[in-house]
Amino acid sequence: MVRVGFHNSHEQVHPSALLAATQLAEQRGFDAAMCSDHWAPWQSTQGHSGFAWTWLGSALATTRLPFGVVNAPGQRYHPAIIAQAAATLAAMYPGRFWVALGSGENMNEHITGDPWPSKDVRDARLVECVEVIRALLDGEEVTHDGLVTVDRAKLWTLPDVKPLLIGPAVTPATARNHARWADGLVTVNQPEERLREVVREYRDAGGRGEISLQVHVSFAPTQAQALRLAREQWAGNAVGPPQAWDLDTPEAFDAIADSVGDDVLRGAVVVEDDPHRLADRLVALAEIGFDALYLHQIATDVVPSDDKHPDADDTATQPASSLEAFVDMAAEHLLPVLKEVGA
Repeated sequence: MVRVGFHNSHEQVHPSALLAATQLAEQRGFDAAMCSDHWAPWQSTQGHSGFAWTWLGSALATTRLPFGVVNAPGQRYHPAIIAQAAATLAAMYPGRFWVALGSGENMNEHITGDPWPSKDVRDARLVECVEVIRALLDGEEVTHDGLVTVDRAKLWTLPDVKPLLIGPAVTPATARNHARWADGLVTVNQPEERLREVVREYRDAGGRGEISLQVHVSFAPTQAQALRLAREQWAGNAVGPPQAWDLDTPEAFDAIADSVGDDVLRGAVVVEDDPHRLADRLVALAEIGFDALYLHQIATDVVPSDDKHPDADDTATQPASSLEAFVDMAAEHLLPVLKEVGA
């Protein structure tokens, strides 16, 4: 059966609120969780950017869920450091941790002051990083001189169960390239035919393991609220690659957000106000060929309202966390339906 996970967007929500929502998600029947790993938010309206690896230790310690993180080794992170971080979490929580290794975005990586490489160089650097990380997780001493440099690195604390190294892909070409090394694939929602192509390219190239879908959802009491929330929180990122790879600040994403049409936005985010209709749309996505769906509610910390009087007390009439409200809704309306879908 398809597993249903909860995605934690560090760019949008305070880490304490994310932890509370994830703990609630486990109690309500979610099967797994994952999180982003960003230096900066996608847009200034998002307003957060907690450190994923600190948060993961707390999340793994206070739940029994399996967790994953999407990471970009090679510039902001040295691959040996990622190998050590992943090995330690996997050693402490056997079989519960995976890491998706991508080529990154300029917005996060420019802080080192190094030039932002072209996509072909970034892809080659990623392959080198994966080779270094795998060798270190195998207990080897690694020296490497290429697009990344490693000098006599060795991990002294190794896990009994090595973490899976997953390939994150948006484009079919990237999915095909990841098939050479990945233990599985994770992608994000796009038009259905594009998703079918991503899945097909990975499998046709011999890609092994499970394929997961992180689904951006904007769920609110009305369509107008849901669309407004999606625009406020995700319009800049909805442009997708290659622009999303190369812009360097949240303000740069802010500048392009107004040019994103509603159709493009709805292609990147499932905008809904009806839980039954949302369940049907998620089932259709799962049936493309995914083993797991990770639900990402495009949310701020407080449920939005178009009608609320400006002097009214938010906490008197609304849940304190829109994520927790979404988890409750999902437990009632989404999980029972999705868990009947064959993986």
